[in-house]
This record gives sequence, structure tokens and C-alpha cells, in this order.
Amino acid sequence: MAAKKAPVIKDRYNKSQMLTEIAENTGLTRKQVSAVMDELNELIERHVKKRGCGEFVLPGLLKIVTKKKAATKARKGVPNPFKPGELMDVPAKPASIQVKVRPLKKLKQYAVS
Repeated sequence: MAAKKAPVIKDRYNKSQMLTEIAENTGLTRKQVSAVMDELNELIERHVKKRGCGEFVLPGLLKIVTKKKAATKARKGVPNPFKPGELMDVPAKPASIQVKVRPLKKLKQYAVS
């Protein structure tokens, strides 16, 4: 007997709709599903926070990585890329942390199939 495929979702779900759908499909209560989602949120936060490891992987789906960007110094007399022949000043930027979310193999396959 072949497994029945769920229909494709045409509109984006909000949080309440997601909780209801997961609860119906797993047999858990909405409160339990909400608790699992909240704990996943906490787990991601602890990985990505300032003194955390800076990397979180949801196996097969996505990888969240933080990267430190160094500060840049101010520069004067830089050629303007939008107006040739004109010079401009580039202000200094402080150091920052960049967060990247990368799709993994299974998520990429969902998009093409």
C-alpha cells in the first residue's frame, strides 16, 4: 500500500496554523507542539548567542552560522561606482556579526520536486 501524499500548501501559514497542522498530524496537543517549538527556539538561541558555538544544524534541512565581520576604517576620495568621475567619502563601520541560514540537501530537493 503506497503512502498518501499531503496536498501542496498554496498560502503561507501563520504560527497558529502551523501549530494546528502539526498537532493534527502527530496526535500531540497544540500546547505540546507549542512547547516543542519554544524549546527549539531556545536551543537555536543558545547556539547562536554571543558566547555560543555560532553554528546550529537542523539535520537535513538547514544550517545557521554566525560570522564575525571586522570593522572598516573611513576612506576619503574613493571613486563613486554610480557616478563615474566623481569621488566620495566612505564612513567607518563598526565590527558586527553576520547570521547566515543555509539550506541543506533535503531542503534543496523539496524545492525542485
